[in-house]
Amino acid sequence: MSRLVETQAIERILFDYAYYLDMNMPDKMAEMFTDDCVVDYAPNFGATGIEAYKKTLDGIGTFFKATSHHVSNICVDFVSDTEATVRAVVLAIHRYAKDRPDGILYGQYHDVVVKEDGVWKFKVRVLKTTMGTDYHVKTANPTERVA
Repeated sequence: MSRLVETQAIERILFDYAYYLDMNMPDKMAEMFTDDCVVDYAPNFGATGIEAYKKTLDGIGTFFKATSHHVSNICVDFVSDTEATVRAVVLAIHRYAKDRPDGILYGQYHDVVVKEDGVWKFKVRVLKTTMGTDYHVKTANPTERVA
């Protein structure tokens, strides 16, 4: 297939991930990852392997009343016909179940995606945080911003 078609398929998984997260559909989110996935949202907050990743998704429906993830500036670089690196910007707004201000995360996703049985999936997903406002995660993976 053409790289343009494959790029659109990869962009779609980023958008679907955000949608499934916002709609509290952790099972659908997990389907988007490889069995040997590595997920790194922040220091001491991530998972290696699909079963460990599923455990990180436990309770998202009770921790948040609502979330709204906006993904943009997607850049796809193909390593091969079945692997690509992806960089995207994310703005995520979180309404908590507890009485506290809404949390806002400004950041970037740095992904490795692979095509398995004709379907693009996340193999590596790293969240790097630019800044946050009243966000519940207090430590973060920094971006590589030049000082």
